[in-house]
Amino acid sequence: MARNTQVPADHNAPPITRILAEYVAKHPSRGWNDAVDHEAHRTFLNWLGCAVGAAKHEAADAALAAVNELQPAPQATVAGRSERVDMASAALVNGITSHTFDFDDTHLKTIIHPAGPVASALLALAEHKGMGGREVVDALVLGIDVACRLGNLVYPEHYDRGWHITGTTGMLGAAAGCARLLKLDADRTQMALGIAASQPVGLREQFGTMTKPFHPGGAARAGLMSALLAAKGFTSSPRALEAPRGWAQVVSTKTAWNEATDELGQRFEISFNSYKPFACGIVIHPSIDAASQLRAQGVKPEQVERIELRVHSLVLELTGKKEPADGLQGKFSVYHGVAAGLMFGRAGEDEYHDDIVTRADMVALRRKVVATVDDSIDEASADVTAVLTDGRKVRVFVEHAIGSLQNPMTDAMLEAKFTQLSEPVIGAAKTKQLIEACWGLGKAKDLRALTALARP
Repeated sequence: MARNTQVPADHNAPPITRILAEYVAKHPSRGWNDAVDHEAHRTFLNWLGCAVGAAKHEAADAALAAVNELQPAPQATVAGRSERVDMASAALVNGITSHTFDFDDTHLKTIIHPAGPVASALLALAEHKGMGGREVVDALVLGIDVACRLGNLVYPEHYDRGWHITGTTGMLGAAAGCARLLKLDADRTQMALGIAASQPVGLREQFGTMTKPFHPGGAARAGLMSALLAAKGFTSSPRALEAPRGWAQVVSTKTAWNEATDELGQRFEISFNSYKPFACGIVIHPSIDAASQLRAQGVKPEQVERIELRVHSLVLELTGKKEPADGLQGKFSVYHGVAAGLMFGRAGEDEYHDDIVTRADMVALRRKVVATVDDSIDEASADVTAVLTDGRKVRVFVEHAIGSLQNPMTDAMLEAKFTQLSEPVIGAAKTKQLIEACWGLGKAKDLRALTALARP
């Protein structure tokens, strides 16, 4: 029996699909200040280090095995691997590896990890086409701007409903960036955005599994394919983003249309990107930072009777796994994060190996963490008190964790992170050269020299 249910919708939304298409197609090259351009290079460096670092992970092995069933042509590089595959598959796998360690960039206002979908698509396309670095930097800034502006439009209601916002906006950012690389006009860029709008990727139910990093990979592939289809004349709704049954109104009850267009071409969302010093969900970082400070003050695990942790409710909603069974689950356990911070003074990828997460002393220590919800504390903060066996209490309150916009990682810290991730995969010499190539991205004449360095 046919249904005729009426769902409330805004029929007077502004034409943001067209507005964003005009912006992507026509904004001048390097049409921003030096700080924005430098942030684009920092974003690319951080993204590539994460992708190379996870290249030998079992998720990468599985993804490449599946891709090779398709007998792909060797068009583009898989970072950190000797294999070359078709550019859509390279976008997929590099998107997966860049997010596998949960060590990638974060647009804090929306919790989007924007480089995974956008940079993965751009590098594959640019390598195949023999494009230059300036074109890639321009497309990266504009693609991330589109993804994050659309994230601002629907966050937090969209995320609260259960969508993984990195994937559900990433295909739009990747489509925009690839349309820019292909030099599509506004009409075809509008079609690329429309095609991508029908391909949101990702549910939060998948957090803690290999399917979570599939989301940015799937979004990268979808965005790239959307731009290629549009370039060949494939069509879509010209109002795919804002129509009553378009992307925004289908995936969210919040539609702050102005977020897509306010200060367009003047304020760039990549300026608000942040980078992780810890290889886990961003909401755990303040707690790890505080635990690391306790260790620096001389608190030792064997002295601890319990650790009192007060955090915003979102922290436990996202990362409340008390007994993670492996490293992937550990990345969603604030209890393990606090234990790692106190035990090691850090929480890099090594601290999320399966054998560390399940180690007896780590299990015992994280069971001493008593977490309490306190929504008077910002979700970006943490209040941690170590209650010692001799009755003393040592307290650390972190308002802004290292890696936040207020307490950012320096260029040197990003290089150190890259080195730690990359050297075991491609060696010290290539790692050093690859870092230099990332900093010189905007001046590179052909991306193929950079991608060659990213292979063992």
